[in-house]
Amino acid sequence: MNVGDTLPPLEIPVTRTLIVAGAIASRDYQDVHHDAELAREKGSPDVFMNILTTNGLVGRYVTDHLGPRAVLRKVAIRLGAPNYPGDTMTLTGTVTAVREAEVEIRVVGANGLGHHVTGTVTAELPAAYDPVDGTVTAEVPA
Repeated sequence: MNVGDTLPPLEIPVTRTLIVAGAIASRDYQDVHHDAELAREKGSPDVFMNILTTNGLVGRYVTDHLGPRAVLRKVAIRLGAPNYPGDTMTLTGTVTAVREAEVEIRVVGANGLGHHVTGTVTAELPAAYDPVDGTVTAEVPA
């Protein structure tokens, strides 16, 4: 893994179920995340995804690439265009730093309106112990 490497894109269909389930799972009971009529009364055309769901999807995107033993050390994101039902969010990532067993990835999630999320994820890669020579090296996916 080297600076400049890109992760394969991940397309996530933004469904009403995903939006509502993510809000409920994260205990975010704001009506704009589950009640279309109340969301419209507040100026939104429909319900929209909450930041906690987006944060989880960004984390999933990175760990899907780095493997289940990678540990997310920092996720710093900023929301932009809302994710509404019926759209698709495409996540992309670029490696911006590699330090020993740690990698930093710049993530962008775009939908039909623009960038829904931008940010960076810092992850620690799992260490591999070689019993033959006693060395520990980071497991870096190919």
